[in-house]
Amino acid sequence: MNEPVQSAALVAIHGVSSDLYEKSGAAAFGISEPDFAQMLAGIVRKHLPSQASNAETRAFCLTLRVEEIALARACAAGNEKAWEVFLTRYREKLYLTGMQIAREDSAARELADSLYADLYGLGGKDGVRVSKLMSYTGRGSLEGWLRTVMAQEHVNRYRRTKRLVSLDEESEEGVQFAALAADPMPPSDQRLEDATDEALAELSTEDRFVLASYYLDGRTLADIARTLRVHESTISRKVDKLTKSLRKQILAGLARRGMSRRQAVEALEVDVRDLQVNIRARLAQESDGKAFSDQGGLVDKKVRAPAGEPPG
Repeated sequence: MNEPVQSAALVAIHGVSSDLYEKSGAAAFGISEPDFAQMLAGIVRKHLPSQASNAETRAFCLTLRVEEIALARACAAGNEKAWEVFLTRYREKLYLTGMQIAREDSAARELADSLYADLYGLGGKDGVRVSKLMSYTGRGSLEGWLRTVMAQEHVNRYRRTKRLVSLDEESEEGVQFAALAADPMPPSDQRLEDATDEALAELSTEDRFVLASYYLDGRTLADIARTLRVHESTISRKVDKLTKSLRKQILAGLARRGMSRRQAVEALEVDVRDLQVNIRARLAQESDGKAFSDQGGLVDKKVRAPAGEPPG
């Protein structure tokens, strides 16, 4: 990021950075106020469009979880006091999350340990520590972010096992035996597929565009906001509202199909890519390119056609 943009971000947060620095407790971890302001400026650059007003930028900063940002960045920098606080606060929670995801004690501990390696920044390229905590931006809770990172690591591990080839493979008469396939995950319940399909079918054209763009095409909130000519925060709230609404509708659909609340919640843990529902087809706009309105304007932007497996 060039210096003029960086300066603009710092100017925009002037007037709130000092109060947020005090609130964050960053000084206890050896983070100076100028360094903390630079952290905020970096988050602003990442999540707000360059044309955002100073008032919008300051309002955005006031929504951030600055105490958790300070803790995460201090841990990423290797501050021992920060790690003591982190481990006291999150060690047990991470293990419990690992149990909820992996459903087995040794696998849960292995999953938690692998996460610690990423958080410490071990195994970085050319021996340089790069902590995954640097990507935490305080828009949600640190605990929720850690759960998401751990869940994604679990999914990645499962997918890697499907591609592994046995080291014990041998050849007989010049013909190589195929490696045994990893045990497949249990197939998703047809009721989940039906409830998901039902909920997606009820979305408006604009809602389908937003969800497909963000979750399937991997577009940023800022990019979607520019397409719809609205502020990025509007899209952020919309995505959050839509995902919560979809989850609620799917749970209700599962209940109508005879599932208990616990069964429905467990069913929702399935990876969307294991569903037989054509998620992209459901979220794509109508083929006639029907435009939708936004603040008096019309946007005729179609969801991009798939070019392979959508990003996770």
